[in-house]
This record gives sequence, structure tokens and C-alpha cells, in this order.
Amino acid sequence: MHLRNRLRLLAVSGLALLTVSASLPPAAAGTSQSRHPSGGGLSAVIRYTEYGIPHIVAKDYANLGFGTGWAQAADQVCVLADGFLTVRGERSERFGADAAPDGSLSSATKNLSSDLYFRGVRESGTVEKLLKLPAPQGPSRDAKEMMRGWAAGYNAWIAQNRITDPACRGASWVRPVTQLDVAARGYALSVLGGQGRGIDGITAAGPPASAPAARGVSPADAAEAAQRLLSTQNADMGSNAVAFNGATTANGRGLLLGNPHYPWQGGRRFWQSQQTIPGELNVAGASLLGSATMSIGHNANIAWSHTVATGVTLNLHQLTLDPADPAVYLVDGKPERMTKRTVTAPVKDGAPVTRTQWWTRYGPVVTALGPGLPLPWTATAAYALNDPNATNLRASDTALGFSRARSTAGIESALRRTQGLPWVNTVAADSSGHSFFSQSQVLPRITDDLAQRCSTALGRATYPSSGLAVLDGSRSECALGSDPDAVQPGIFGPGRMPTLKDTSYVENSNDSAWLTHAGQPLTGYERVFGTIGTPRSMRTRGAVEDVAALAGKGRLTVADLQDQQFANRAPAGDLVAADVADACAALPGGVATGSDGTSVDVSAACPVLRDWDRSVDTDSRGALLFDRFWRKATAVPAAQLWKVPFSAGDPVRTPHTLNTSAPGVTAALADTVKELRASGIALDAPLGGHQFVVRNGKRVPVGGGTESLGIWNKTEPVWNAAAGGYTEVSAGSSYIQAVGWDGSACPVARTLLTYSQSSNARSPHYSDQTELFSGERWVTSRFCEKDIARSPGLRVVRVREGR
Repeated sequence: MHLRNRLRLLAVSGLALLTVSASLPPAAAGTSQSRHPSGGGLSAVIRYTEYGIPHIVAKDYANLGFGTGWAQAADQVCVLADGFLTVRGERSERFGADAAPDGSLSSATKNLSSDLYFRGVRESGTVEKLLKLPAPQGPSRDAKEMMRGWAAGYNAWIAQNRITDPACRGASWVRPVTQLDVAARGYALSVLGGQGRGIDGITAAGPPASAPAARGVSPADAAEAAQRLLSTQNADMGSNAVAFNGATTANGRGLLLGNPHYPWQGGRRFWQSQQTIPGELNVAGASLLGSATMSIGHNANIAWSHTVATGVTLNLHQLTLDPADPAVYLVDGKPERMTKRTVTAPVKDGAPVTRTQWWTRYGPVVTALGPGLPLPWTATAAYALNDPNATNLRASDTALGFSRARSTAGIESALRRTQGLPWVNTVAADSSGHSFFSQSQVLPRITDDLAQRCSTALGRATYPSSGLAVLDGSRSECALGSDPDAVQPGIFGPGRMPTLKDTSYVENSNDSAWLTHAGQPLTGYERVFGTIGTPRSMRTRGAVEDVAALAGKGRLTVADLQDQQFANRAPAGDLVAADVADACAALPGGVATGSDGTSVDVSAACPVLRDWDRSVDTDSRGALLFDRFWRKATAVPAAQLWKVPFSAGDPVRTPHTLNTSAPGVTAALADTVKELRASGIALDAPLGGHQFVVRNGKRVPVGGGTESLGIWNKTEPVWNAAAGGYTEVSAGSSYIQAVGWDGSACPVARTLLTYSQSSNARSPHYSDQTELFSGERWVTSRFCEKDIARSPGLRVVRVREGR
């Protein structure tokens, strides 16, 4: 109680800075900074420890949001301001209509389509209406107070500080924000997998006479396109997470390793902090930029992470149109007129652009989902997009529920109560030794029976292949219906979510829930959640092998989790590298024919592949060669690539045995050797010399590897032959946490924010954790007060509104 009272004083008293400073060593106290604004308003105390990690203390949720908004702005003001331009629909006015957004908040390919969509959201009052819904349908008072406080904190920072980041220094578009802006950013993240996928098609849609005719695709081609579009294996967001229960650990307590894979630049970065309301809340972890709550993290009793789930968060309704008017559709033979939403977007150096969007009872009319899946609006048919997350502003309450939970049962309770997660699974462990997995998503209530009864010809192709349902919108009997335990109509209730508890491990690497534990497969869920009995990705196969071996070994500690993160084992290399080396050595004269028909001497590649250590550490020689080869070889159809096909009875070990005589395998080797030589890269070059990021002119080597290699520590650079190889890493491991408990009041936690806290090259925290990541070193979490107070160079700041 004494500590609780001391913390409360620290957060709310005018003597807060003096109180904290007096408890510090003289050197640390001397670094403190105090602000003495006039008047009242919101305030917080921020204690900065190593690597610029803020520990924010406040008396209530509004003040906690204030401190969080302030501290995020200090690190990421330019990225945040850019995102607020997006959700306000002001990108074209500032940067031009044809420029591209960074893709953080939608799939829009141009600023104009982004603006037309988000202005439509704003002008229709969509987010305001959701804010007014009573909890649990809408956000709770605590969540709204955090949004309000976040906006005030962001505004206070930009009013009281000079921006040094060249990305927006002096820019007029860095402006104050409102609670509505913060909520709108959360809304954009919520619909990212639904309406956010179709923004170009929503804003370009028009009746046949008013819009260019779009060409459709065959159902078979649509099925393939939908599979590519909705695959979790080729996206810029992914993740691994594993929780071990007490039966596998050294002390009977749980363990969690979270390894989310997110973009390294732009507005979908994580930002690390600790949030404390004395006696109410104490949680550490990472938030997505612009979020007031903790996205993933741990408190004294539980730890959780998320992985991008396979559930398809949207569906289509195929409309039957009135032959006399393509803006009228029929339901049970009765006409319903579409609602017009006319939106105007200002454009830099040009006239404003006005477009009309068309809305139905099912959602907006859409004429495409990405370039590969056109959905033409003809005189007789059109497609409407249903996105249940368009009425979901509850993710903040789910996060608050996790932050306050004291066990995995509390995690499950928060999921059931709020149903706020749009596109992720949850993996958690607690100090009592429990493990937990749940694919608790907000998904359209598409049962296999409904799809069987109501799919159109297009849906009969796309639903089995990808989980994208296309239902007959002309029949009311094809409505989605409701589960009695669901928070909102038209979605699955908590009782339908694939869930697994208290097994030796629960693991997910962006495949479906089926092999969460290989020995206890999850089945019985609808196709919209994901597949059952189908091939797993190489990353899932490698991850299941690794975690099952760890669970079997037992006596696990946080150190074992750290070893797993940086093992950098390449499962694809273990499977095929020796066979490729042998096939290489057997080529007559060491010559292979490339895909363009040219002969290439590949003999120098054979010993490199044979001697490669099958890892993707920065000093691994042969890793780059195999990486470039395997990316090309996997273009060979699986039926030809493997001698032993996939078996649902042995899903972790199959398919296997490379068919080196398959067309394309040796061609891939020839193309790779030719490619590397053309770029001036030695075949045995160490990986870190060519997989890197640049920080203030210095190359920082980065280990890890691409999706198809099956690497836990995923790293995705971009190949640019003209630039001589890989450009900087664009996505991969982001906020990593390895968490356990030892019976004390303080969790045992090691963390890494791979790309560091700040995007500002002038910040001391622009590359410090990136250097750690490069060296496979960790940050020891300072969760308890005694540990925060012992931080070398502790800096304490009291922040308030006004001056």
C-alpha cells in the first residue's frame, strides 16, 4: 500500500518531480526536466529509461492517454501527423491526388481514392455514431477518455516543442487533432482487412453508364486471385507467438514468446512503453502508433501477443439489379434504391474532385478487390461488400481488458465481453502456468451451410479456395443471422471461436488454428475461419518442430525463448539444401540452363550450398545464395517440386524430398548464380553484408530470413538488381517479447523493438535497439519501481497542458 500511495502522489501531486527525483541517485536526479505550465488540465509523469522507453504514470485514464499521446508525438510526430492526414481525407490537398499513401491505413493506391473513402466516413458520421454506442457495443468510458487524453497530449507536445525531424519540420500539415481523429485512426485499423482492402473499388464504383466498363474474370481465376489476396503468408503483416504451460517450464509458471512481423516504416509500427494508474492499471508492451492502449505486452501476471489470423473479415453480396435502373437492386423481388454518398476532395494545384459512392443494406458497392479480382457493375449485377468491423470500435476495450487481466481466464473473459479484435489471434500465458490460444475475431457469420445454400457461381469457387463468400443478395434468407452471444448482429459469437487452453504449448505462425498444438488439432470451425487438413507454410512447419521439441525438453526458462528467437534455423535449408548441392555437383560440366535458355556455370555454387550452416545469421555464408534460389524454386508447382506430397496425417513433415529433376529447379539455380554475379555479389557472401538497414549513413546488418525459408525471425528485404542487391529491410520481426515469472512481484521479461522507438534520424533512439537486434541482444524490462529507479541516466519529465 505504501508503494501504491507513493505512485499516486507521483502521478497527481504538484510535487511529483521532487518526489521521484529525491529517490534517485544524484546523477539521475540531475537529468530531470520540469515544466511548469499555468492553469490546470491533463498531466502525467514520464520516466524514461534506457533506449528511450517511457514509463507513464497518471491518476486516471484521460491523464494516462495524455502522457501516452505526448510521448508518442515526441518519438513519431511526423509519422503520426501523416496518418491523421489520411483519416481526415486531406492527402490530395497536401501531396497531390496521384501520389501514393504509405499503405499503413488502407490498400488505397492513390491519395485521391484514400481521401474520397475517408472523407465519406467522416461526412457520414460513422465514427461519431460508434463512439455514442453504449458499451459493450461501443467503446467504454475509459477507452474514450484515453482517446481524449491522447489527443490532448499530442496537441500539447506539438504546441510546446520544436519539431526537428526533417520529414515534417516546418510542415503546415502537422496540426492539432481531436478525439474523433484518434478514434478514426482506430477505425481505419479495424476495417483494414475489410473495406480497407476495397477502397479503390469502392470509390471508383458507378453505374454502367457513368463508369468505365470493368472486365470480369472466370470463377476459377477469381478463386486463385482471392486466395492470393487473402493469404496471410504473403502479406506485410504476420507473426509468430508461442505460450508454454507450467508442465514444460522450470518453475511451473507460464512462458510467452511473441514475435510479430510488421512493416519497419510508416504508420503500422509499434511503439514501446509502460502505462500505470496506481492501484488500477500497470502494463508494459507496445502500441500501434496512434493507439492509446497497449496492443501487446505483459503485466505482473499475464503476457500476450497477437498473430495475424486466417479468418476472412469480409464477404460479398451479389446484387440482382432492376433492368430499368442499375442503382436499384431486388431483395425477394422488391426494389431497394442504393444510397448515394457524394464526396468532394480538394486537390493540390487542381480543381476539387467530386465522386459518388453507392451504398446498400449490405455495405458499399465495390468494383474490385485488388487488381486481380475485378467485380464489374453491369446492367444486371453488382457486388456489395459486407465488413462487420465497420461497426466495431471495441479494440481499445479488448486491449484494456488484457492490460487489467490477472490470468489467461481474464484474457478469455475480455475477448468474450468486448469482441473487439478484427484480424488477429491471441496467444497468452500467465504466472500460474496456464497457456491460451483463441482465434477470437470479428468475422461475418458465414457458416458452411449458409455458403452451401446461398453462394453464387462466383462464391462456389472463391469460398472453398480462400474463405471469401459471395452470397446471393437477392434473397433475404441469405442474410447472415446472429449468434445469441454475439456483441453485434451478423458476426460469430464467442462460443464459435477456435480456442485451445492449458496444453503444453499453443503456437501460431499465421496458418489456421488447426495445428495450434500438433498433438491436439483444432477442428470443427467454419471455412471462413481458415482451413483444416491442408498444407502448412514452411514457417509453421519449422515453428511447430521447434516448439514441440522445446516442450518435450521441458525445464524451460526465458533464456530458451531468447534462444528460439535468434536460432535463425532455415527449415527449407534443412529439407533441400543438401539435395540441391548434390544435384548441382552432378550437372555435366557444372553447367545449368537458365529460364531464358542461356547456359550458366554454376559449379562454384555447389560447395557453397553444401557447406552452408543452414542458418540465416548475419555471418552465414551461403544463406543469401540459398535465399535467392529458393524464392525462384518455389514458383515450381508443389506437385512437381516434392517427391513426397503433403499428407494430412503427417502435416509437419510433409511435403518433403525435393524433386531436383523437376522443370525449373536447376533453372532457378542458374538464374540465381547469374543474378548474384550481375550484382557483383560473391556466391559465398555473408548474409549481413547484403541484408541490412541504413541508419545515419551506416549499414546495420540484419539476420533472419524470408517467409518461404520458414524462418521464425522473419526478415523481408526488397531485391533491387539495379541497385546491386537487396535494399533495406521493409518488414519483419518488430516488437519481440520473451516473458516469464519467477515467483517475485516482477515478471522476467526481455524485449526488443527492432526498428527502435523513433523515426527521427536526429533522435538518440533512432537506431539504438536496431543495433541490439543486429547483435542479437535484448533489453531487460524495467517493470517494477525499484528497477525503474535504478536505470542509469533515468530522466523524469512531468508533462501538462498549457504553459
